[in-house]
Amino acid sequence: MKNGTMRQSAQGIKWRLCLFDFVVYVGSLLTIFLIRGIYPGTAKFWIQFGICLLCLFAARLVLKVYQQIWRYGSMQAYARLFVADLSGGALYYIIQRMFPDEIIIAFVDFLSVICLNLVGCTFMRMAYLYIYRYGSNPGKFHAILRRVMKIFTGTEIQPATKEELDAEKRKIKVAIVGAGRTGSTLAEELISNPNATYLPCVFFEANPSKIGRELIGIPVLNESRKEEAVVRFGIQEIIIAIPTKTAEEKKALYDQYKSTGCKIKVYDYPTAYTTGEGKRTLREFDIEELLFRKEVDVIDDDTREYYRNKVILITGGGGSIGSELCRQVASMKPKKLIVLDVCENGAYDIQQELKIAYGNKLDLQVEILSVCDRPALERVFAAYHPQVVLHAAAHKHVPLMEHNCCEAVANNVFGTLNCVELSEQYRVDRFMMVSTDKAVNPTNVMGATKRLCEMIVQAHSATSAYSTFSATRFGNVLGSAGSVIPLFKRQIANGGPITVTDKRIIRYFMTIPEASQLVLQSGAMAQNGELFVLDMGKPVKILEMAENIIRLSGYEPYVDIDIIETGLRPGEKLYEELLVKDERLDKTKYSQIFVERDRALTLGEIEKKLEVLRAAIGKGDDDLMREVMHRVVPTFKRPEEINAEAAKAEEMKEADQKKDPIPV
Repeated sequence: MKNGTMRQSAQGIKWRLCLFDFVVYVGSLLTIFLIRGIYPGTAKFWIQFGICLLCLFAARLVLKVYQQIWRYGSMQAYARLFVADLSGGALYYIIQRMFPDEIIIAFVDFLSVICLNLVGCTFMRMAYLYIYRYGSNPGKFHAILRRVMKIFTGTEIQPATKEELDAEKRKIKVAIVGAGRTGSTLAEELISNPNATYLPCVFFEANPSKIGRELIGIPVLNESRKEEAVVRFGIQEIIIAIPTKTAEEKKALYDQYKSTGCKIKVYDYPTAYTTGEGKRTLREFDIEELLFRKEVDVIDDDTREYYRNKVILITGGGGSIGSELCRQVASMKPKKLIVLDVCENGAYDIQQELKIAYGNKLDLQVEILSVCDRPALERVFAAYHPQVVLHAAAHKHVPLMEHNCCEAVANNVFGTLNCVELSEQYRVDRFMMVSTDKAVNPTNVMGATKRLCEMIVQAHSATSAYSTFSATRFGNVLGSAGSVIPLFKRQIANGGPITVTDKRIIRYFMTIPEASQLVLQSGAMAQNGELFVLDMGKPVKILEMAENIIRLSGYEPYVDIDIIETGLRPGEKLYEELLVKDERLDKTKYSQIFVERDRALTLGEIEKKLEVLRAAIGKGDDDLMREVMHRVVPTFKRPEEINAEAAKAEEMKEADQKKDPIPV
C-alpha cells in the first residue's frame, strides 16, 4: 500500500515543470553573478550551487508544489510555492552556518538568487495560467502565445471558433455591488468559466478606500456613478454580492439600483427561508424578501431546553407549517420526532430533508394516517408515548371547505378531539394546537371549525389532571401551499392577468419560520388553557401587494400585467380581524406573543355541541352542516354582515392610512 502511494505521488509530479524551474534557477544564478561580478569557477562554488538547488527542490517536493494543477492556480498554490522557497532558503542558510569554512559566496548573493528564482517561477506559472485561460482569444499576440504553449508544454490550445466568439459577445454584462471577498470570488468564477453566461465589467463600492482602484482587472467605481457606468459599460444586470448586509439593507440596495433599469440579482443562499446556509448561488431576489420584513429568530435557550430530549409528535407534519415545525424541533435535539400526516408526499419530503441534514443524529419516524382514524391514531400514541404533541393537521383552504363542510368538521373538529383525548389518555405533558386568525369572528366554515377546536382545547385544559393544553393563533404565512404570492407569481409567469377577489381586501402576513418559532415559544411557556395570539404586524392591501409584485418582476401594472377582480369567494371577508387588541389581551414576556382572555366552556357544554355535529355529519348535508355550525359557534357570522361594515373597521382604516402598504 505504501509503495502504491509513493508511485501515485511520483506520477503526480510534473517533471517537465521541474526542468523549467531548473532553467529558471540557473538563469537567476547567472544573472545575479553577472551583476555582482562573481566568477563561478571553483569546485566549492558548484557544491554550494548544488546544495542550494537541492534545498529548494526538496522543500518544493515536500510541500507538493509540483503536484499542483497550475492551470487553475489559486492564492493557496502560490503561497505554497513561496513557503517552500522560504523553507529551502532557510535550510540552505543553516547548512552554510554549519560549515563556515566552505563559504565562498556571501549569503546575500544567494538570497538574491533565491528571490529572483521565486519571481521567475511565479511569473512562469502566471504566464501559463494566462495563456491557458485566454490563449484561445483571437489576434496575433494570442496566436504566438498558443505556439509558445505548444512548444514548451505540449498543450495545444485551439483558437476560439466563430460560435464561441459569438457566444462571448452574447454574454450578459454585469456590475457587481461589493468589491469584497464575495464579490471578487464571484467575478473570478465568472471570468474563469468559459461557459458562464455573465461577464463582470465593473464593481460598485461605497468604501472610499476601494473606489478608483481595480480588482482582478475590473474597475471599482463609486456607487453614486451607477447610472453613468451602466451606460458606459453596457451593463444589463446588477448583482448584489454583500452577504453581511441584513435583509432590510439588501432591500434598500435593491431599491437603489432598480432605478438604473437593470435586472437585479443577488449572490446568496438559494432562498430566504432555508434553515441552513448551504452554498451561495446566483439567484433572483425572492419576492418575499423584498415585500416583507425579515423574520426574527425568537427561540431562546429556555425554549430549546424544553424540547430537548423529548419525544415529540407533530400532526400535519408534511404541511407548510408542520414541516417547518419539524425543522425547528429537529434542531433542538429531541429524543424522538414523529411526523404524522395523511399525505405521504409532504411527509416523505420532510423525512428526506431531515435525514440529509441530521443523518443518524435524529431519531425520526414517519406515520401516514388521518387524525380522524381514532384506532390508528391510538396505535401511534401507544407505540411512542409522546411527551409533546404539536397539532397542525387541518383542512385550511377556505373555499374548498365551504363546499365540503362535513369533511371540514370531521377532520378539523373531530380530528382535533381525537388528538386531545388521546393526549389526556396517554398523559402527554403538553398539547399545542395551531389555530388561525380566521377563528376570530369567523365568516367561513374553516374558521368556525378552528374556533370550535380552540373551545375543545380550552375545555379539556380545565379538567385534565396530567396534560397542559394551549392553542396559538396567527394569520397568513408566506410560502404556504395556500398563499396568494405563489399564485401571483404563476399568473405573472403566464403573462397575466393577476386576479384578486376584491381590490379592497387586506390581510396580515408572517413568514413560516417566524410563525413556527412563535408557536414553539408559546407552547413552551404555556401554563394551561392559554389561547395565545401572535402580533402579525401591519395589515397589507392585497391589491397594492399585487402591484408591487408586478413591479418587482420587471413589469408595469395595468400596462404589461393587468389586475382584475373576480369577486369574493364563498366565506371570504374583506379583512381578517386584528389579533392584538389591548382591551382583550394580556401581555407576556415576549413582545410578539399575547394571551387572549377567554372563558373556557365545560366538557358538558362541548359535548352537546359535538352531538349536534355528529348528527349533521351522519346526514352528509353540507348546507345543513353550515347552519349547524352557526348554532354551535356563536361568533360564526355570515360574510355579508362583516363586509357591509368593513369600511368602519379599524383594520381597514389602518391599511388605508399607510403610505407604504408593505411592512419592511
